[in-house]
Amino acid sequence: MLHEDAILAVPVSAQDHVQGNAHAVVTLVEYGDFQCPACGSAYPLVKQIQHRYAGNLRFVFRHFPLGQAHPHAQLAAELAEAAAVEGKFWAMHDWLYENQAAWAAQGAAGLEAGVRALGLGEATIAATLRSPDIDARIRRDFMGGVRSGVNGTPGFYVNGSLYQGDIDALVHSIGRAIARQA
Repeated sequence: MLHEDAILAVPVSAQDHVQGNAHAVVTLVEYGDFQCPACGSAYPLVKQIQHRYAGNLRFVFRHFPLGQAHPHAQLAAELAEAAAVEGKFWAMHDWLYENQAAWAAQGAAGLEAGVRALGLGEATIAATLRSPDIDARIRRDFMGGVRSGVNGTPGFYVNGSLYQGDIDALVHSIGRAIARQA
């Protein structure tokens, strides 16, 4: 169900990680945690939604690592941002979710497998991880989520309104929004 009173406090901008048509009828924003099992379960469903509504959907991912519950979530977010510097944010995003159980069980050592799997230079990634810009980016996403009313992950917004419910209903909400614009 869409909550018109709970709105996205930080509009989508060029600073965001975006996939899809920039002029799409629907913008789906996810506040996610790479170690969150619910986010991991939602990942293939979000991919299906992206495929189903390809030309009509813009997907935005923002970091919302819940360190108290997921001790390696912050490091995973940092790694995704370091990969972004190399132009591989989405490849790392996908790898983190597709291999979540394996790397989460191993922590930092498991995350190193992602660096190798994507062919990223380990020395370059290590240097990039030390950049204060990485932490600032994640903190900006997180605080934007807090201001938007995110209190768990995944947190979804459809055209700026908070969505709460199951993924099947999310698909229908997106479909209705597209149909209204047709």
